[in-house]
Amino acid sequence: MTISERIFELLEQRGMSQKEFSEKTGIAQSSISDWKRKKTNPVSEKILIICSVLDVTPYELLGGTDGVGRRNNPSDMIVIDKNSEYGNALMEFLSLDNGRKGRLLGYLKALTEMQQMDKS
Repeated sequence: MTISERIFELLEQRGMSQKEFSEKTGIAQSSISDWKRKKTNPVSEKILIICSVLDVTPYELLGGTDGVGRRNNPSDMIVIDKNSEYGNALMEFLSLDNGRKGRLLGYLKALTEMQQMDKS
């Protein structure tokens, strides 16, 4: 299934018209019509807004599943909106020097171990 076919399937599931989808995404109705008529796909810059409007992850949109590859292997990638809380945390982490990154990773490991001990 192509990306555009998946989009139209999701629109149908959500009872959303192409016009409503166009208004919510800011994508021209003519572009959306072209996806259907010409069997084309949206440009990559629009994928995250499409996912947001359709309330799906990029994995669900692009692969039809939530983070699972064709052979049932977990994906090696995570997509994070850099303006989200997690995105901001990641950007802060990336701005640290290597020593502070190492310390923070050590804290995370210790917190994870503490949490696992609490569950036991």
